[in-house]
Amino acid sequence: MTTRILIADDQEDIRSGFRLILDSQPDMTVVGEAADGERAVALARELRPDVVLADIRMPRLDGLEVTRLLAPETRVIVVTTFDLDEYVHTALRNGACGFLLKRSGPTLLIEGVRAAMAGDTLISPQITVRLLSRLTEAGPVARRAPQPLTERELDVVRLVARGLTNAEIGAELFISAGTAKTHIANVQAKVGARNRVGIAAWAWEHGVAKTEADSSRFT
Repeated sequence: MTTRILIADDQEDIRSGFRLILDSQPDMTVVGEAADGERAVALARELRPDVVLADIRMPRLDGLEVTRLLAPETRVIVVTTFDLDEYVHTALRNGACGFLLKRSGPTLLIEGVRAAMAGDTLISPQITVRLLSRLTEAGPVARRAPQPLTERELDVVRLVARGLTNAEIGAELFISAGTAKTHIANVQAKVGARNRVGIAAWAWEHGVAKTEADSSRFT
């Protein structure tokens, strides 16, 4: 079944780049583009896409208002350059089923669309690192006994919790990106995480993640 996607962004090069990435997937197709929020809402109601990718800062209506008007009837993923906590909270409160940073790359964009279609919410790991670290600073969290992870899997988990991509994890551990992906899949199965954001959450909850200083690149 093909996922039909509408892209809303005021920058033509961003729309073209997203279209190229998404149309390259056999199960996805871009059905429309909008350069402002009002047009995005109108096209969404006309074309009835499965997913809308909405930038935050657009003319006429911003992405947060677009989300409020369309969700939950339409799945909306906010894709933006700006990772302010206020934006994240407002987007999720307005019904967004994902919050991704443009710099996160094509793999996470594709994963975000698939997560939305599966009823999941995907947030860029960079943002999750910051939010989770602040959450754990607020007080202790409940811990559940995990299935044992190997030392290499723990190394991978720590890097996922810092927001690194598969390629960056591979470079840090001197393994291929494909091997890193395999380790992540094994970790997901062992700790019951749906995706790498879930792994990051597990790492912070169980004291596996590095300290706040180690993840300062994301704040």
